[in-house]
Amino acid sequence: MLDRIKKGLVVSCQALEDEPLHSSFIMGRMAKAAAQGGAAGIRANSAQDIREIKENVELPVIGIVKRDYPDSEVYITPTLKEVDELVDAGAEMIAVDATDRVRPGGVTLEDFFSEVKRTYPAQLLMADVSTIEEARKAEELGFDCVSTTMVGYTPYTNGQKLYQNDFAILKDFIQTISVPVIAEGNILSPEMAKTCLEIGVHAVVVGGAITRPQMITKRFIDVMES
Repeated sequence: MLDRIKKGLVVSCQALEDEPLHSSFIMGRMAKAAAQGGAAGIRANSAQDIREIKENVELPVIGIVKRDYPDSEVYITPTLKEVDELVDAGAEMIAVDATDRVRPGGVTLEDFFSEVKRTYPAQLLMADVSTIEEARKAEELGFDCVSTTMVGYTPYTNGQKLYQNDFAILKDFIQTISVPVIAEGNILSPEMAKTCLEIGVHAVVVGGAITRPQMITKRFIDVMES
């Protein structure tokens, strides 16, 4: 799968329950549109959406399940239950929150990773991280790749953006990590995506700038009213 998405664009086709496009049917058609545009892969949320997407495209899928638990801030594929669902749906790769936060039930990332690998030894795993330290830890544990998905979305990285200071954070990732680095998070234009590739990332994931029309509309309005 990593070969198939190398130097390519992975389109994140997601719509949460409170969003206007929330529908597995719509996400399947969104993925088909992305494929027609040249996407190399799809990132999708929930087993139901992934099954629908696979009915529409032959692209590899990075699967996640976003689910809230009362005793943890981790919500991207937080427990083995979500991993079970994604394996059953046929996700080629599974992305999990690999930040430095305790998972539901007080489970550490180390124990969670070991449990997943014991249960599904051949499953490809992506680490969604927010810092260089988390990326190093994920590489040491044995994740197949790391993604910058969580930069700016943890309490200790609040306000950070991947593109700040000429993509300084992303450059640090590339210089520090040996496994493939996937750029994801606030990549808002084709030019930004190209810059990420030039810096040396393995692939680029773009979501809201392509698949969330309410966010795209708001960016237009914000600029027009400024």
